[in-house]
Amino acid sequence: MLYAILVLHFDDIRVEEYTPSFGGGASRQDFLLKKEKIVIEVKKTRQSLNAAKVGGEALIDMARYRTHQDCDVLVFFIYDPDHYVSNPQGVINDLESQHEQGRVKVVIAQ
Repeated sequence: MLYAILVLHFDDIRVEEYTPSFGGGASRQDFLLKKEKIVIEVKKTRQSLNAAKVGGEALIDMARYRTHQDCDVLVFFIYDPDHYVSNPQGVINDLESQHEQGRVKVVIAQ
């Protein structure tokens, strides 16, 4: 669904681009807007992926993408339909403040 929205606004959307190796492993970016240098990571909460675990994964992703040549802005879109994140604004504030250059944006949709 997010891809359908992105194509309305962006021409070059790269889906599941591999990232360079970091800490012995590589991962895939969910969406890369190459011209804009924006990486979008999508997470959906569930019982085994609560606020603490989502935050931990986000911190790992932030470290991974910090030096990526095609990432000037990292956006986390966290879909939380079952309200596993009890304090969304707290999670947003914590994650956005973790990057000294302010290149992280967090959106939590409930």
